[in-house]
Amino acid sequence: MPLPAPAASVTREALHTRSITLQAYRRSDGLMDIEARLTDVKAHDFPLASGTRPAGEAVHDMLVRITINRDYDVLEAVSSTDSMPYLGQCDRINADYRGLAGLNLKRGFRKAVLERFGEVRGCTHLTELIGLLPTAAIQSYAGERRENTNQTGKPFQLDRCHALDTRGPAVAQYYPTWHKKDEVRTTGAREVDAKADVAMDGKD
Repeated sequence: MPLPAPAASVTREALHTRSITLQAYRRSDGLMDIEARLTDVKAHDFPLASGTRPAGEAVHDMLVRITINRDYDVLEAVSSTDSMPYLGQCDRINADYRGLAGLNLKRGFRKAVLERFGEVRGCTHLTELIGLLPTAAIQSYAGERRENTNQTGKPFQLDRCHALDTRGPAVAQYYPTWHKKDEVRTTGAREVDAKADVAMDGKD
């Protein structure tokens, strides 16, 4: 369903487009690569301290690739900055992002990334982009596991969003085994569930 149109009495002018793409690749050695890219483009000439960036030319074009195993451990990381406001300065930090290696995407990842690369320790845009990697990895491996295993435990996605509340109609229809028809979860029960879940926001 498309967004509702703005009021007919309002005119709009395009200003800025941010594009983010994430692509996962199955590797022949059993590992997975996830590549992420962020671009910022202005619809008008954009004055920077380093000079004016013409309309349509990227102000930011930044990429990162991580290699992970099935336990979501980051084995290798590389990054690149192809367009930047401050040539020769923004891109100096890229080598530091190799320090993502050794982190785990499902255990305190975002918290660790901010500790290592927050503020002047990293690039704001690369660090923001890297924060999207955990959910991309989970989506990618979810398909792999459905193809290659007979799932017997509770599907990981249940009770992680409003549509898949195990007391709701979607779970009753698509995951009847896990439907809790007569259960009303209390706030305390939700807190217990939250602590049991893997900390995806780094607050473990």
